[in-house]
Amino acid sequence: MKVWIDGEIVDGAEARVSVTDHGLLYGDGIFEGIRVNRGRVFRLDAHMARFAASARALCLELPGGVEGIREIVIETVRAHATPDAYIRLIVTRGEGSLGIDPSNCPRPRLICMVDRLTIFSDEKLRSGLDLVTSSYRRPPADALDPRVKSLNYLNNVLAKLEAKQRGADDALLLNGGGMIAEASVANLFVVRNGVLLTPPATDGALEGITRATILELAATLGIQAREQSLGRFDLFVAEEAFLTGSGAGVVPIRSLDDRIIGAGSPGPVFEKLRAAFQDAMIELGTPF
Repeated sequence: MKVWIDGEIVDGAEARVSVTDHGLLYGDGIFEGIRVNRGRVFRLDAHMARFAASARALCLELPGGVEGIREIVIETVRAHATPDAYIRLIVTRGEGSLGIDPSNCPRPRLICMVDRLTIFSDEKLRSGLDLVTSSYRRPPADALDPRVKSLNYLNNVLAKLEAKQRGADDALLLNGGGMIAEASVANLFVVRNGVLLTPPATDGALEGITRATILELAATLGIQAREQSLGRFDLFVAEEAFLTGSGAGVVPIRSLDDRIIGAGSPGPVFEKLRAAFQDAMIELGTPF
């Protein structure tokens, strides 16, 4: 692992954050996960735009501005010196006194980490994931808007923990109205009657960069696609289902709550989109 912190790049074991940093104390900060594939940083400008939007939502200053951070990302990826990796970009409120008051933190802190990341095994990437419906619900936007990629990910963590304890690969999160939001750290797609469907952000889904790319690719491939509120019923009767995310990639779903979805194997729409996505990662990537 290589880490840019406090103006220099160091090995991961050497990176240090103060115990008074409000990102650690209160989850007061934001992050962005970005994939590096075959020597290119995928959709860097889109990630930077989402990062800036999260910062604005929290009245959080971006040290050095978007362009400065963009250069730090490229510099850190170069230092890691591998063609495939994962970037975790973080800005915390910075060091301050005890107490949640953000005005006690004079300077935000920027951290850029680059390392390898494997969320699911190669076997699961081929055969598909087994999901369970989490007992935890996605908080509504007026409590904690999921479109802000904040350091407060406890809702996601608890859902993932529950899934692992129940012998599943990941969790399906519903919102307070019982509609699907997303998986623990990935967006969800289903295919019903040949139409590609994904929950809207208003139902608690993150506005994912990979999700947006899949919708764009569907249009170029002539696959009818739209955002639509979905329930568990829509998964149970779907022909196909899959997850998308910067960390996870594009991954098929085999089952939900021990019920096989479709044929129980990656379907033709998924395979077509996954192949197109592999090409898009080069076409839409920034070389470093």
